[in-house]
Amino acid sequence: MDTTREPSSTQQAPVYVENTDPKTHQQHGDMSHIPGWGADLERDKRPGVPMERTPPRLRDVHWDAPEHQHVRMQVLHSIERPGLTPIVGTTVPPSGLSGRLREIAFRYSESDMRHWMLLLMADRVNVGEGLLEDLGRGHIPNILAEMGARAEWRHNRAGFIRKALVASSVVALAVYLMRRNDR
Repeated sequence: MDTTREPSSTQQAPVYVENTDPKTHQQHGDMSHIPGWGADLERDKRPGVPMERTPPRLRDVHWDAPEHQHVRMQVLHSIERPGLTPIVGTTVPPSGLSGRLREIAFRYSESDMRHWMLLLMADRVNVGEGLLEDLGRGHIPNILAEMGARAEWRHNRAGFIRKALVASSVVALAVYLMRRNDR
């Protein structure tokens, strides 16, 4: 792009004009110094063709398909898939109310918004379940530290103050309403 400026007595913003000369665009020359240049060339003219393999081949494997993992717990999967993949994650099986919400979510297609909204809600419920589990074990969580209050104060002070004011107002309103009902 070329930058041109009209001479005038008043200050104006510069006018940007794109260089559209077709001869300039056709004179490429050697562009091999540009990273990724030539990726859209014909396959036999690409620089990495002798090394490329699609899909990559594994040598000396003793199987055509990996053996299926033995699953001893519930594994949720999309209804778009006919079955489980050979290897699945089993570190955190669905449990509690959040697990039930996840089961309901996986009844819907991944293209359905209900699937994703239920999974988001299940994540939030899981946070609450984790807090209750910590309290049940006698561990009082440091919620401010876990939510990044120190970083928020350091890097977004106005947002931190706004959030603190809103939270304080909500708590004060709740206390007021509970005391008013006691009278």
